[in-house]
Amino acid sequence: MKLYLLMACLFLSACAGLPPAVRDIPVANISYSQASQNISSYKDASVRWGGVIIEVENEQDSSLVQVLFHPLDSYGRPQLNKPGEGRFVIKSTEFLDPVVYAKDKEVTVAGILAGDIERTIGKRVVRLPLISATAIHLWPISERDDFYRRGFYDYRFNPYFGYPGYPFYWRGYYGPYW
Repeated sequence: MKLYLLMACLFLSACAGLPPAVRDIPVANISYSQASQNISSYKDASVRWGGVIIEVENEQDSSLVQVLFHPLDSYGRPQLNKPGEGRFVIKSTEFLDPVVYAKDKEVTVAGILAGDIERTIGKRVVRLPLISATAIHLWPISERDDFYRRGFYDYRFNPYFGYPGYPFYWRGYYGPYW
């Protein structure tokens, strides 16, 4: 009986957790604030960070993705309900299409902290942490996230959709009633 319980726990734990692309890479527990304050002492450390894409720049031999950092949850997904702490840049040797890696999409990256890079934000030049990407996971928009982005007044999620008479100006009273 104990063996079956142990096997069930192992099978269930295999379903939860990080996506395979970023899970298999060993990382050090370095926070964004530690790295951004003293980037030289954490150079060449392996990190797993995530956030929301701000912009993508494609160069001749690499792609640079600027990301607003958000802490990761236990599944490795950025927690958008927590405030963003700052920006960092992902450098990938692969071509990252700006349509696929579009603005406001969630991303998790595992890679090596390669130092910092200068970026111009508005009229100010800032130095941002640079991660040389080993693996990048782009999170799909789920129906739950899409529901909260649209709000509760979307007709597909309105509990009164199709109910004639509520509210009075909606269907039936001021408009055509079928």
